Parts: sequence; C-alpha cells; structure tokens
Amino acid sequence: MKKLNTQEVKILKIFHLFFAFCWIVGGLTLCLLVFITHPESGDELYMRSRILQIVDDYFIIYGAIGALVTGLVYSIWTNWGFFKHPWIIVKWVMIIMQILFGTFVLGPCINNNVILADQLRDAALTDPAFLENIHMTQIWGTVQTLLLLVVIIISVQKPWKKKNNKA
Repeated sequence: MKKLNTQEVKILKIFHLFFAFCWIVGGLTLCLLVFITHPESGDELYMRSRILQIVDDYFIIYGAIGALVTGLVYSIWTNWGFFKHPWIIVKWVMIIMQILFGTFVLGPCINNNVILADQLRDAALTDPAFLENIHMTQIWGTVQTLLLLVVIIISVQKPWKKKNNKA
C-alpha cells in the first residue's frame, strides 16, 4: 500500500493536532464549567447544562472522531503502523476506551441533564438524578481529561520505544 509523502504527512499532522486540541480544550472547558459555575435558578441550570452539551457535541465529539480518523490514517498510510511500538498500542487502547466511555457513560449524563433541567427547572437543583449526573460529569470528565493529557505525554515522549528504530 502506498504511503503518504512528507508533505501529506505534515498536512495530516496539522489535522491530527487540531482535532486533538479540540478534544482536550473541550474536556478542559467542560471541567471548568461544571466546577466553577454554580447556577442558582432553573433557567441558569438549564443554560449551563445546554452549554455543557454544546461543548460535548461540537468540541469533544468532533475532536475525538477527528483524532481517531486521522490516527487511523497515520497507522495505515505512514510507517507508524498499529503495533510497531508499544506506546502506539497503549495510545490506541486509551483512546478507544475513552471514546467508548464518553459515548456510553458521560454523553448520556450530559444529554439527560439538559432534558431534566428543561423539564424540572428549579426542581432540578435538588433532583437526585440530575445531581448524580453532575457528580459523574465532575469525576469522570476530570479523569477523561487527565487521561487525554497522558495520551499527549505518551505521544510526545514515546516511552517504551524500541532502540535503534527511528519511525
């Protein structure tokens, strides 16, 4: 299979970094909003919930999908491959697990809170399901964001790299 040339790899890298940046900034923004904002009314609670949903939908999800797709292109059409280095395998496992967890655990918490805040308004401030979703978002959103930072460190440091192998 034909590999990308040097210029094509540079363009791919720009897109990969852009999508990774969107994902990490989305995660950091979500964490900041969920920890430092304290809505006092149902309308404010709905607004914060909706903003969290927008950050998730447009920064985190598109960033994650874009990083995944450009990562696939890297693995298939460059010399990096999927299994050439242990650090690449670790990165793939972490990214796939994070995407699955975000899709099936955190995403529903965020989306359900928009619905609950819209329906319950002021009552959502004390609703157990709403508060549990916020708690899950605080804890696991922070864990997800920290793990993304670990992925960035792995990408830069390339630990466990084979000696005498420059890829």
